[in-house]
Amino acid sequence: MTSTKFQYLADFIQNRMSMSHIYQPAMLIELLRKGGEASVRDIAKALLGEDVSQLEYYDTITKNMVGDVLTKNGIAEKIKEGRRVSGFRIPAAEQLSKAEVEDLVSLCLDAMNEYVAKRGDKIWSHRKKSSGNIPGTIRYEVFKRAKFRCELCGISAEEKALEVDHIIPRNNGGTDDLSNFQALCYSCNATKRDRDDTDFRGIAESYNLREIGCLFCDFQSGVDREIVAENELCYAIRDGMAVTELHTLIIPKRHISGFFELHQPEINAAHSLLNIVRKQIQGLDTSVTGYNVGINSGEDAGQTIFHCHIHLIPRRKGDMENPRGGVRGVIPVKRIY
Repeated sequence: MTSTKFQYLADFIQNRMSMSHIYQPAMLIELLRKGGEASVRDIAKALLGEDVSQLEYYDTITKNMVGDVLTKNGIAEKIKEGRRVSGFRIPAAEQLSKAEVEDLVSLCLDAMNEYVAKRGDKIWSHRKKSSGNIPGTIRYEVFKRAKFRCELCGISAEEKALEVDHIIPRNNGGTDDLSNFQALCYSCNATKRDRDDTDFRGIAESYNLREIGCLFCDFQSGVDREIVAENELCYAIRDGMAVTELHTLIIPKRHISGFFELHQPEINAAHSLLNIVRKQIQGLDTSVTGYNVGINSGEDAGQTIFHCHIHLIPRRKGDMENPRGGVRGVIPVKRIY
């Protein structure tokens, strides 16, 4: 028979725990395994162990930095699966006794402790854009303002860890005022040098741009939506004036006129939906043997709805006498060549 305390905790986990990330259950696991009590550092280590984005960061460090150094010095060898580096090995380790392994580990720990004693917190400067501490309340305000997205690439905080970046670097006179902060994922922050003062904050806000009276903006909030596929930045609907059966439109949610004005994350999102919808169409109609993918960008190119959209037009064998030339048919006399 289960205890009342067990039932209380189980009810919280199964029915009342509102999750925006994996952190709550990860913390509970650590507390439960430690007998109900754990230090902040122990809990932080447990969270880090579950954070895929941080593991990806150190995957890169392992393969491109420390692994390369040890390999070049003849200490380690790369283990490869095809072209991908999947691990490392120490060839000499096979001949070592257990005692020798323990002695070598002790030497490594001594080297680490000596290095930390000499350098202090500076050894972690590669993970920071500022030597100053940014309070948690400020970090939260920066992330909230950015809608918990990287203000350069647009990726969500749930997919990759975000960091607070100084727009004007501190070594160039930048302040710790909220107006000088922006949210960047660790990848974008690592590639932004401390001499770069580009302000990316407007990009995050622009994803929310909608225009009243725009067919495709209004459609997103309509009651009778018939969206066939969707992600965070784009959605897909069947064309109301279909050229062929299952003709589909891929539409960015942001109100933007032309394809060439899209942010890179929107291009990525549109490409992802094109593939999803193509597979969907193949499952609905096995007679589809080809596609036309087209974008009308600008009035002189035939655009009539000035909210960017991409046409995915399924084609079937025999749907026209001579399909040669495909999209060249936008100028009919140039289609056949």
